[in-house]
Amino acid sequence: MKDSEIIELYFARSEDAITETDKKHGSFCRSVTFGILGSREDSEECVNDTYMRLWELIPPQRPEKFRAFIARIARNLALNMLERLSAKKRGGRYGAAYDELSESLPSPDTVEKCVDDKELSALLDKFLRSLDCEKQLIFLKRYWYLRTVSEIAAEMHLGESKVKMSLHRTREKLREYLEKEGVQI
Repeated sequence: MKDSEIIELYFARSEDAITETDKKHGSFCRSVTFGILGSREDSEECVNDTYMRLWELIPPQRPEKFRAFIARIARNLALNMLERLSAKKRGGRYGAAYDELSESLPSPDTVEKCVDDKELSALLDKFLRSLDCEKQLIFLKRYWYLRTVSEIAAEMHLGESKVKMSLHRTREKLREYLEKEGVQI
């Protein structure tokens, strides 16, 4: 079934919308949440919450890119759950990835002063599209899916040192690119 047909099921308030969403995008959604949480039970809870959120949002929203819409919801729910689960013990997979990236991105205070979130998002998209496929995958696996360096190396059949070096160089290029675009880091 096409995404547009699934969205029409949501608009018709048909419970088949959730069934069809799960058939087409369920494994992808589970992959996103499991990559962040590392727990099948927590991941499944986030997937169910994602479907509930879709039911609440469609209608009135009509997402143009349904898979990306689902991924954003699932990822945000998983990150919220991870934050709740690790509230007492800061850091871990989530904290380490963002600590690495923080040197290449503006602080939240600076972002509000010099560029809005949509503009920053557009700049990040443009930057990522400029990278070759391997560097894009490594970067996204680390900072979107929150995979560890060793997990990325194993998944991509690369050495850990190559993954670390790629991440380091990509962060440096990102920082230089954003500064060139007028974003204060």
